[in-house]
Amino acid sequence: MKHFDITVKGKVQGVAYRASTKAVADQLGIRGTIKNEPSGDVLIEAEGDPLMLELFLDWCREGPQDAEVTTVESNEGELKNYRNFEVLKRGLFK
Repeated sequence: MKHFDITVKGKVQGVAYRASTKAVADQLGIRGTIKNEPSGDVLIEAEGDPLMLELFLDWCREGPQDAEVTTVESNEGELKNYRNFEVLKRGLFK
């Protein structure tokens, strides 16, 4: 198991990026969270099998049809043992 903190930049809000990412995460067995940032970025915390995480990161670099991803930054972090993958709504995070 690995944990990645991922920042996705570009046109990634208002294009169903979070919902699409959750669907892909669920298919790959990735657990964690995804949320929009006021800056226009999307922040993801993802945990799972290293191979599945690589597939997940590949998908994050593409995103859904209307997204225009310019940059994906990922850093390995400490495991938080998430139980599922959750879309966080604005106001429910720091």
